[in-house]
Amino acid sequence: MTPFPPVVHPYMPWVILHIACGVIGIITGYAAVLAAKGEKLHRRIGTVFVAAMLVMSSVAVFLASSLIGQLTGQVANVAAGTLAFYLVLSAYLTVKRKEGTIGMFERVSFLIPLGVGALFLNWGFEAERSKHGFDGYAPVFFFVFSGISFLLSALDLRVLLKGGLTGAARIARHLWRMCFAFFVAAGSFFLGQQKVMPVWMHGSKILLVLGIAPLGFMLFWLIRVRIGNRFKAAPPA
Repeated sequence: MTPFPPVVHPYMPWVILHIACGVIGIITGYAAVLAAKGEKLHRRIGTVFVAAMLVMSSVAVFLASSLIGQLTGQVANVAAGTLAFYLVLSAYLTVKRKEGTIGMFERVSFLIPLGVGALFLNWGFEAERSKHGFDGYAPVFFFVFSGISFLLSALDLRVLLKGGLTGAARIARHLWRMCFAFFVAAGSFFLGQQKVMPVWMHGSKILLVLGIAPLGFMLFWLIRVRIGNRFKAAPPA
């Protein structure tokens, strides 16, 4: 197992907190996507997932900000942690608000992915100008996440202009944002941290499946929410 770099040692309590919340987030994430939606069990597991993910992403931003210039990859981690925090919080508030309403967060939330997208876009151009990328990443990494961030900002503006969401659109927004944040956590652990796992696990297909499975769950539930009810018979008047 690869040891942590010496520069990380002063932050070890924060690293442990980050890892612990990440593990809790991944476990409760899988439990939440498998539990019956809307039931008490799903809501309770989901609450733990939200708390764990918010703490994990907050600590990630703090650690990455503290280690910029000392370890590679930290600049992008600041933006990615911010984006994960925003995704979970916006997904949670989507179902906490009454249908067809918005609050102060929804009025300004589009600025978060807009700013992150601008940073990723700028870093992408920086990576293109360098032969070795930027902060350890190739240009395509930054451009992809820039596009995702700008899309999130546009979707937030759409919700703001509509004054809130109702019905299937509201549930779909909650589902895909939670699942995408879950994918960020699972992918970062199962795919991005294989260097700290036993050698025999490196490149394992099981880790690949566990890392991208949240995207599969996201597609499944979006299809079920969006078109599933269309095939049900209309209830009698």
